This record gives sequence, C-alpha cells and structure tokens, in this order.
Amino acid sequence: MRLESEILTLTTKHPFVIARGGSSEYRTVWVRLIDDDGVEGWGEAAPSKFYGETADTVMAALETYRTALPDDPFDLEGAERTWLQLMGRNGSARAALSSALHDLMAKRLGVPLYQVWGLNPAEAPLSTYTIGMDTVERIRQKVAEAEQYPVLKVKLGSDRDREILETIRGVTDKEIRVDANCAWTVKQAVAMLPVLEEFDITVLEQPLAPDDIDGLAQLTAVSTIPIIADESCVTSHDIPRLVGAVDGINIKLAKCGGLREALRMIAIARAHHMMVMVGCMVESSLAITAAAHFTPLVDIVDLDGAALLASDPFRGATIDDGRVELPSAPGLGVSRA
Repeated sequence: MRLESEILTLTTKHPFVIARGGSSEYRTVWVRLIDDDGVEGWGEAAPSKFYGETADTVMAALETYRTALPDDPFDLEGAERTWLQLMGRNGSARAALSSALHDLMAKRLGVPLYQVWGLNPAEAPLSTYTIGMDTVERIRQKVAEAEQYPVLKVKLGSDRDREILETIRGVTDKEIRVDANCAWTVKQAVAMLPVLEEFDITVLEQPLAPDDIDGLAQLTAVSTIPIIADESCVTSHDIPRLVGAVDGINIKLAKCGGLREALRMIAIARAHHMMVMVGCMVESSLAITAAAHFTPLVDIVDLDGAALLASDPFRGATIDDGRVELPSAPGLGVSRA
C-alpha cells in the first residue's frame, strides 16, 4: 500500500466568521491510500489551528504515518491504534487516513461504507445550515440562500448576539440552533438563556470555554435548552467528565482522529444516555461524506461544510431539503467534480 497526498485550497461563498475569527480561504489535504491492485481509498484532512494543526503540519505528519501503513486494508482498528501510538494529536491527519482506509476496505467489498455498518441512510436526521457572523444585510442574504434547509445553526458570541437573532427571526420562522464557540462566561450564558428562549432556540452548542466543565454543569442545571459540548469533547476520553455536565456531545472526525474513534464515542455517549451530534469543519464533500456515513446513529447532523464553498472539488453526499443523501457507489462513494 502506498500513500499520496496534496494540499487543496477551498474558498467559501462568504467570509465564514465565528466568535474567535474567520476566513474565506481554507487549506485541506487530500489523502489517497492505494493498494497493490490499484484500488484507491480517499480521505480529507481539515486542520484547525484551534487544535494545533495546519495543512503543512498535516503533510509533515503524513510522512511519519507513511512508515506505518497497514498491510491489510481490513485491519481498521489496528491501523487507527497504530497511528495514534506512533504520533498522537494530529486528529485531522489521522482522520484522513482512517477515511481513506475505510473507503478502500468498502471498495474491496463492493458496497457503500454504511452497508458495512448495517445502517440505513434514510434514518439520518436533517442537517442544519450554518449562518456565520456578519452584517445585518449579509445575514439576511445567507438566510435566503439557505431556503432549502429547514434547520439553521447560528454563530453567536459577540456584542451583537440579540441583533443577530432578531435579524434572522425577522425573516424566518425555521428551527434555530445556536453555537457560541466558547465565547461566553457562565454569567453571560445564564443571562442569555431567556434571550435564547425568547427566540425559540432549540439547541445551545459550546457556550463556555472548553475546560470549564463545572460552568457547563451549572448552566445545564438551569437551562431548558439542551447543551452540547463541542470543543470540550475531542475524543472518547473526554466523555466521562462530561456526563451530567452537558446533554450531549458533538463528534467531528477532524477532532477525534478517525471513524473507529467516532463510532466508539457514539457507543460511550449512548451508554450514558447522552445526545450525539456530528459536525464538521469547512471542508469539501470528501470529508463531509465520510462523516455522513454514520449519520443514522446520531440525533443532530451539522454537515454543511461543503455547502458553504464557492466551488467543491468533489462529488459525494448531498443535502436535499435538509436531508443527507449518500452515494450508492462502493466505499465512501466520492468522485472528483
């Protein structure tokens, strides 16, 4: 088996801004694992500086992981374990390798990945569409562009939070979920709860700093809105400390490091009666499709990363009226656009 990789530059339709900043340009890494018969498995790394990665660090990490590629494409668990032991962190780099190996394995079997897991794509929840921070005029424009999506996710965490919600509620009565991306203190979050209730917000994602687990517990105790941990929950090791502190977790492949780990996180969260969400970075349909294959196992889907792009280099999972439509081709089912 051999490894090939290249950096991709993705551009969003609008600047994508959250509480800690934003950009219109994102660099991801396309990874290909090719077996001796020429069968290719594809994956994508969507690095985030918040988690200590860039496209350049991914490329460097892949040189190390190149020394530990599995001989057997069906050794999924062993491969992910080996890569983690060889060099930890580097979540998006390992996630790309994991996706590529799963793609290769399912292609060898001749079936879509979701069939390997015994899943029915029709059972997946509707996906949200994210509205980033912007001017009033652009926010209205973004809501209009999201007409086909029945559920919106709104980025908050500024001194304009009420204005943003008023603007969106002024043009739509759709379900709205909120993500504050760690921007609030406990005091600010408690003060925001009546505001969120006023605007019929149904989910509150990561309102506090990642390590403020006690604060999350305080907030959850007084909130009527379910609270989901994102930045506070990177891998399965983070779940036990979050039990009772939040209502659910957000799984992202670029954080947790692979599909096997994502399935492990779902099982552990379910054992503790927690809600499960799958999210994404700004990434192409390649990475989105990898995560989409396990959407029948979750409660909340937020896989709009590719929908935010001006041009997507891949064809894979699509979203029609909010519903994720998975390809029926073997493996991930992704092709070049």
